[in-house]
Amino acid sequence: AFFPAFVYSLKVSPLIEKISDHKDFKKLLRTRNNVLVLYSKSAAAAESSLRLLSSVAQEVKGRGTISWIDCGDTESRKLCKKMKVDPNSKEKGVELLHYKDGAFHTEYNRAVTLKSIVAFLKDPEGAPLWEEDPEAKDVVHVDSEKELRRLLKKEDKPLLMMFYAPWCGVCKRMMPSYQQAATELKGKYVLAGMNVYSAEFERIKEEYNVRGYPTICYFEKGKFLFHFENYGATAADIAEWLKNPQAPQPQAPETPWADEENVVYHLTDEDFDKFLKDHSSVLVMFHAPWCGHCKKMKPEYEKAAEFLHVASDSPGVLAAVDATVNKALAERYHISGFPTLKYFKDGEEKYTLPHLRTKKKIIDWLLNPEAPPPPEPAWEEKQTSVIHLAGEDFRESLKKKKHTLVMFYAPWCPHCKNAIPHFTTAAEVFKEDRKIAYAAVDCAKEQNHDLCKQEGVDGYPTFNYYNYGKFVEKYTGERGESGFTTFMRTLRERDHERVGKKKDEL
Repeated sequence: AFFPAFVYSLKVSPLIEKISDHKDFKKLLRTRNNVLVLYSKSAAAAESSLRLLSSVAQEVKGRGTISWIDCGDTESRKLCKKMKVDPNSKEKGVELLHYKDGAFHTEYNRAVTLKSIVAFLKDPEGAPLWEEDPEAKDVVHVDSEKELRRLLKKEDKPLLMMFYAPWCGVCKRMMPSYQQAATELKGKYVLAGMNVYSAEFERIKEEYNVRGYPTICYFEKGKFLFHFENYGATAADIAEWLKNPQAPQPQAPETPWADEENVVYHLTDEDFDKFLKDHSSVLVMFHAPWCGHCKKMKPEYEKAAEFLHVASDSPGVLAAVDATVNKALAERYHISGFPTLKYFKDGEEKYTLPHLRTKKKIIDWLLNPEAPPPPEPAWEEKQTSVIHLAGEDFRESLKKKKHTLVMFYAPWCPHCKNAIPHFTTAAEVFKEDRKIAYAAVDCAKEQNHDLCKQEGVDGYPTFNYYNYGKFVEKYTGERGESGFTTFMRTLRERDHERVGKKKDEL
């Protein structure tokens, strides 16, 4: 495309595509799925925007496309008319519009800064940056390790630093209180925020023990003293804590279920076999103290135990085993998830029961014990094109593929269950392509807990895209088959385009 003389003196990036023909524009939208277009009333009006967008184009290379249409020149005027765009009506004579998957998506109406436009193009559906919120003007927003070191060195006032991830729900809920506190305490204390989600901040995360989001650290004269852990805090709570900052108090340990008043029989490795000899019909709940589903089920289980305790012709008794303490039993009965219910008849294990969660269901089943319907085979047991990964082979497997979309899930999660068939079908579509993989990690398995934490998983399902084993971005698109396939198809089209360009250059 022909650029006016002044454009060359501006050093406009060759990555910006100047378009004046409608056919060329349609082709651009057909072949690129993430395009930001600068429409200008004249070349001169575009000058400062082009300077900024040249830097943006460099930052989003391979992930987004910047295009320029000068509505002031004769040929492009027709295109602007066709697209119903009139930058003359805008105060600065320029308009930024975004096109996604071949169609108009939205007018760009966030901050016109390098950081904001880059963040937008990396995730056009995502929320604006925290610093774009006018309410957060008194929070000190830190962008780099260098800035963080500089702030800690020069700041004499006590400082609270929130290390966060932009997608983290707890962070989002806390931000309004945090920014209100920043305004109210301005001059006495400094409240700062830093998005440390990307891999470049591993050193910072290691240094300040950032194991999840948010992690809030308190500093005095640049020295880290304590973590602040009240994530439900109001602005007043934060101000109160800052008057007398202290290390988090260790939580009082929960009373073990076996030590509480209840009529459930709590069994151990030592007395389990004898108990089964003495009772011909026993339902056993294998549980773990930290398991939310167990806590939810506990009151129902206790009510059923009380009913059976006073019944004149009781069909059985209810027992429980803490599988984290009684490891020999957990191993013997292959307990891999909680709660697990097993029924024993005359000392022998007879059934594993996945579906008894209420007092009524427990008692009704004991009155007429029958085999449960056969369990649906686990996702990884089915023959599909999805690769199932575990902690130890995760990175090595990913390094072998150019593009991998990984679904981190838990088998009990309803959103995961909905997404699995679509994800599996998408994997089938690309099964012949040796450079592409769709992979899955079951985060409910103990061996994968650290891996899921390390990969930033704080809810299910989480989809991460990796390039030769290196994390690139979170996938936030549609969770249907077409969303998963379009995402991968776009990456492959981009690969082929690059190969084509290289051949042309040769």
